[in-house]
Amino acid sequence: MKIENKAVTKELLQIDRHIDALVKQIELLSYVNPVNIEEQKERFFSSKYLKAPLFEYPSINFDKFKLHRELFTQPIELIEDPEIKNLYEDIIYAYSGLIQCIETIGDGKKFYYNCLHCFGTPTEKDVENAKFILHFEDENKSLPEFQPKYSATESEQFFKNYSRKYEFTYAIEQSDKISAIAMVLNNIKTLVLNSNHTFSDNEIAILTHHEIGVHMVTTMNGMLHPLKIFSHGFPNNEETQEGLAVFSEYMSNNLTVKRLKELAYRVIAVDSLAKGYSFSRTFRMLHNQYDLNREEAFYITVRAHRGGGFTKDYLYLTGLKKVYDYYHEGKDLSLLLTGKVTLEYTNEIQSLIYKGLAVPAKHITDAYAENKNTNKKVDFILRSLK
Repeated sequence: MKIENKAVTKELLQIDRHIDALVKQIELLSYVNPVNIEEQKERFFSSKYLKAPLFEYPSINFDKFKLHRELFTQPIELIEDPEIKNLYEDIIYAYSGLIQCIETIGDGKKFYYNCLHCFGTPTEKDVENAKFILHFEDENKSLPEFQPKYSATESEQFFKNYSRKYEFTYAIEQSDKISAIAMVLNNIKTLVLNSNHTFSDNEIAILTHHEIGVHMVTTMNGMLHPLKIFSHGFPNNEETQEGLAVFSEYMSNNLTVKRLKELAYRVIAVDSLAKGYSFSRTFRMLHNQYDLNREEAFYITVRAHRGGGFTKDYLYLTGLKKVYDYYHEGKDLSLLLTGKVTLEYTNEIQSLIYKGLAVPAKHITDAYAENKNTNKKVDFILRSLK
C-alpha cells in the first residue's frame, strides 16, 4: 500500500511500532479475572452471603514503571500531521491509564478510581435507562431455547461451524477462571469458553454473533493496517466494541428482553460501586430486591466488584444505544469494524484510510448484512432509551 508522503513520516511508523511492542502485554481482562471464582462462590454461599469473597488474581509479568516511562518518552512531537499527533497523544494517555488499572488490581479503591478514569461510571440517565428496561416482562425462561444443554466442549463445534462464514482462524480454549461465559482475548486471537457453564441454544446464538461476529472480526481487521493502533485499540474503544457486539445480537434477531435485563442489571451493579456498596450488599440487592437467582446475582456482582471495582460493564448498554442510533441514522457500520476503534473517532478513521495509513474493513459482521430483528418490544425499548 502506498502511503501519502505528506501525511506521514518515518517517525510516525517508528513510534507506532514502538508503542505496539510496549502494549502487547496490556490485556486487562487477562489480569482482572479472579483465578478462584468457584471456590469463593461456595465460601460466599456457605456464609449465607455475609463473607465477601477473597479473590486472587494472575501475577503481572511486566515492569509497570518502565512501561509508563517508555510510553511517555515517545517523540510524538516529530509527527508532522497535527490530527494524527493528537490521536497518538490520546492513545498514550489511554494506554497509561490501562497500565494503572492493571497495576492496582486487588487494591480496593485505587483500582476503582483508576477504572473511573478509564471507563467512567453510570450517569443518572444510564441508571434510569436500566430501571426502565427492568419494568418489562422478559421471555418465558422455561422455553426450550433458554434451557442449558451444551458443555463448553460441545459448544466449541457451534463456534467452529459459525466461523466458516469468515476467512480467518483463531484458537479456542476453556477456562474455569473467567467471570463471563465466553470472551475473546485480542492479543492472542483466542476465544475462551467458561468450562463451568452449560450453554443454551439462545446463548450459543448470542455468543457466536457477539464474540466471533464482532470481537474476533475487529481483532482480525485490526491486524491489516499499516498502523498497529487499530489492533491494540483507540482510546475508550470498549463502549463502541461492546455496543457493536450486542447490536449484532439485535440484527440477527437474537436480542431478547431477558438479555437487555442482564445488561441493565450490570448498570445497576456498577452504580452500586459509586454508592459505596460492598460485594455482599450488591449481591443482596440483585438477589432480594430484583429477584435474580443467586447464581446470576453472584456472577453479575463479581463482574462489577472484581479487582476492587470494575466499572466497564455499564458500557454495554450505553454502547448499544449509540450504535443503534448510529445505524438508524444510515451511517456506515463497516467503518466501526476496521479494528478496536471508537465511534467518536470516525473522522480520524476516514482520514487515515484516505491517507493510506488504514484500510477499509475486510471482514464484515455477518449479522449486519440484513436487519432480521422481529422483536417489536426490543425495538421499542431501544428507541425509548434516553
